[in-house]
Amino acid sequence: MCDATAWQQISNLCSLPFVFHHLALMPDLHGGKGMPIGTVLATRNVVIPNAVGVDIGCGMCAVKTNIQVETIEQDVLRKKIMRGIRHQIPLGMEHHKVAQDEKYMPENHDIDGMTVVKRQYISATKQVGTLGGGNHFIELQKDDEGWLWIMIHSGSRNLGKQVCDYYNRVATILNERYFSSVKSDLNMSFLPLRTKEFNDYWNEMQYCIDFGLCNRRLMMHRIQEVISEAIPHVEFEPMINIAHNYASWESHFGENCIIHRKGATSARNGEVGIIPGSQGTSSYIVEGLGNPLSFMSCSHGAGRIMSRTEAVKTLNLAEEIHKLDEKGIVHAIRSLEDLEEASAAYKDIELVMAQESDLVKIKTHLLPIAVIKG
Repeated sequence: MCDATAWQQISNLCSLPFVFHHLALMPDLHGGKGMPIGTVLATRNVVIPNAVGVDIGCGMCAVKTNIQVETIEQDVLRKKIMRGIRHQIPLGMEHHKVAQDEKYMPENHDIDGMTVVKRQYISATKQVGTLGGGNHFIELQKDDEGWLWIMIHSGSRNLGKQVCDYYNRVATILNERYFSSVKSDLNMSFLPLRTKEFNDYWNEMQYCIDFGLCNRRLMMHRIQEVISEAIPHVEFEPMINIAHNYASWESHFGENCIIHRKGATSARNGEVGIIPGSQGTSSYIVEGLGNPLSFMSCSHGAGRIMSRTEAVKTLNLAEEIHKLDEKGIVHAIRSLEDLEEASAAYKDIELVMAQESDLVKIKTHLLPIAVIKG
């Protein structure tokens, strides 16, 4: 299912003169800004800031523990773990009140040569280790054998937005100055290869990708501290991490090209990835099959079926609360505004997974036991 906005944006993308080979549309596709979320766009020698989006480096991480969910008492889950996570990790628009140690920030970047990152760096030190809003979440989950998992969905916070907005403005000015055939109202202004503007965006985008990972890693560290304090002898496996908003140089169909993944996950052969469902539904740890027709990619989640405004207007608050309560999921749906992220606002994750069975194979099936939304 594809909304009218997405169809128009697909048509717009097909008109771009530098598209390479074809568009790859994932089963979680829905309208975005300029380019649908759930799209993989390959280009020749240009990068498009809006084809990456404002949450550069947004992605998923997950960690498996050695704890059986059935052994966790409800008081421990609700009062020690969930309350402890909320105390340690700022949610929504909230930031840390004090800057976090610089050891938690990305390394090996020359930020003195970065216009936006340098300006935003101090603010970013208060954003690292924070969840953000919208569809970002922290979930405690269990697999089919009952083991406890931790999953996080978050990105580069305001830093990524500032970088995207700045370079989209730069690209728009350049495209107008040189009479580009790409009209500005498509929101697909581009930066040509071998220009200073291309290199500047690429460097700042890479920083934001690393910042998104640092952000998730610090949150995971803090969550593990909370769980360790609540449950003795807990052990954690290495963290799985994968981003779904970025651009990269890759080789496909015998040529080097720039792949833009906006709400799409890399799924090279054997690559481990994460595909979450909506609030209260299944999530999956997957292994890529390296399908060349998808540019070795897969969906990044279930994908919206209705806008946030439509969800608030049409969904029933009591029914959505009942769905989660009936499954015994600890959640925070309390008000009409919370319906923006209700499960009914999203596509059926089981159908999405069935539609991409040629892109990934399922390694682990996960069900939520407690959810924190931004």
